[in-house]
Amino acid sequence: MKKRLDFSKTKYKVKKGDTVEVIAGEHSGERGEVLSIDRKNARVFVKNINMIKKTMPKTQENQKGGIVEREASIHISNVMVVDKSGKATRVGIKEVDGKLKRYSKKSGEILDK
Repeated sequence: MKKRLDFSKTKYKVKKGDTVEVIAGEHSGERGEVLSIDRKNARVFVKNINMIKKTMPKTQENQKGGIVEREASIHISNVMVVDKSGKATRVGIKEVDGKLKRYSKKSGEILDK
């Protein structure tokens, strides 16, 4: 049986709510907001990127059922954070006022609030 890698303890520099640009694959060059991160499999869900159609059964919450269009995941290595200047950038971490903050390596500005 093939053993699956577990990335759950890995620290990522991409966070929910960040604007990211896809840098590889079918959707490269497109931008969107990170909806969620699957830390165990090192994947992200980006709003309106990598859309799939999925058949959903009828349930009490979803009375209609049928075909639903939703986002599929993208590997986290295929996205880059976009800073406030609008450019895709690598992210670094530095200490500011005793707290660790993410910053843009291109412009040097702090990404965290």
